[in-house]
Amino acid sequence: MTTVIAFILMFGLLVFVHEWGHLIFAKRAGMLAREFAIGFGPKVFSFTRNETLYTIRLIPAGGYVRVAGEDPEIIDLKPGHHIGLEFNEAGNVEKIIVNNKSKHPNARPMEVERVDLDHELVIEGYEIDEEDQKLRFDVDPKAFFVMDERETQIAPYDRQFASKTAGQRAMQLFAGPMMNFLLAILLFIAIGLVQGIPVEEAKMSEVQPDSPAEEAGFQPGDEVVEIEGNSVSTWEEFTSIVRENPGRELSMTVVRDGNQETVTVVPAEVPIEGQEPIGQIGVYQAFEKSFLGTFEYGFTQTIETTQTILTNLMMLITGQVSIELLSGPVGIYDATDQVVQTGFMNFLMWTAILSVNLGVVNLVPLPALDGGRLMFVGLEAIRGKPIAPEKEGVFHFIGFALLMLLMIIVTWNDIQRLFL
Repeated sequence: MTTVIAFILMFGLLVFVHEWGHLIFAKRAGMLAREFAIGFGPKVFSFTRNETLYTIRLIPAGGYVRVAGEDPEIIDLKPGHHIGLEFNEAGNVEKIIVNNKSKHPNARPMEVERVDLDHELVIEGYEIDEEDQKLRFDVDPKAFFVMDERETQIAPYDRQFASKTAGQRAMQLFAGPMMNFLLAILLFIAIGLVQGIPVEEAKMSEVQPDSPAEEAGFQPGDEVVEIEGNSVSTWEEFTSIVRENPGRELSMTVVRDGNQETVTVVPAEVPIEGQEPIGQIGVYQAFEKSFLGTFEYGFTQTIETTQTILTNLMMLITGQVSIELLSGPVGIYDATDQVVQTGFMNFLMWTAILSVNLGVVNLVPLPALDGGRLMFVGLEAIRGKPIAPEKEGVFHFIGFALLMLLMIIVTWNDIQRLFL
């Protein structure tokens, strides 16, 4: 149950922050954000505030912000449609009753001859059974369609995604991943403030029980300065040598209480799926308290995590890493279960890493992802004119289908691993 709660909170935070970035910059640009959703599928909970419908949906597989103009409008009035109109105090159309007009006895019935809800904001037509006089009504910019007793706000062109500058649209798309990077920075800073930041030297804070390090005689506070006669000055150098020498005896010189001592250790062989085993001796890096260093740590850890993810992504693209090593929601849940058991700080670290991962993956120029849509905005800026919406729509639809297929394959691999 602890893992379930942790996973839901982590997932909710990552998706909320990502979509909140899209929402904030959509509203700043004057776009009409119709819906802010966490999850997909049927609504579990919803409320409306400041033109936006906020929903929590049943399937926890992501989220979205639905901005007017990104998708075809649900309701499209055409000449010949019979509608009902309700007006505000200024005499402008406030509600357009599309069906069930009998439930709105105060609505003025009319047959549409011409309608423009993008630019002119007018409806022209005739009252039912009185076609001798043509009527013209101005429409309030925040008027509503009412269909099946559900209200949907109209979206004049200046409130639509396409009406904004390339810079505004690019910022709205980039804001989601950007917020994931900012969240990671804040989480790393929080970790640093609580437990301190790793020292640069190869200094140990803790030795695991029954580990090769304990058997060899290592003690907390030991600092490794030499391995096999070669100088070691950083923790990265120390761990790199250990990882590259599984099962091989290593002679290490450590500084303990100001004196140098020689310790011999054999790193345990740790199997890695699809790769050669790595070496581990069972020690943790030492930490120190530094207020200013903690803020630097937040940024450097985010940058280093980004670099690691990009490197792995390139290895996947070039075939150096098998697709079978990818993990989906099932694999992430299983990994979260293991992390939660190691403590809250490691859970925060895991959340920060996943936040960076979400930001990086969403910036990859693939269909249906933020990066794919940013690519089209960039092409428009270069060409001086937008790509035809139909072509962009086909591109994203095919890409989304392929991504769903990849998700199914990855999830199947995750399930298989759980039972192997």
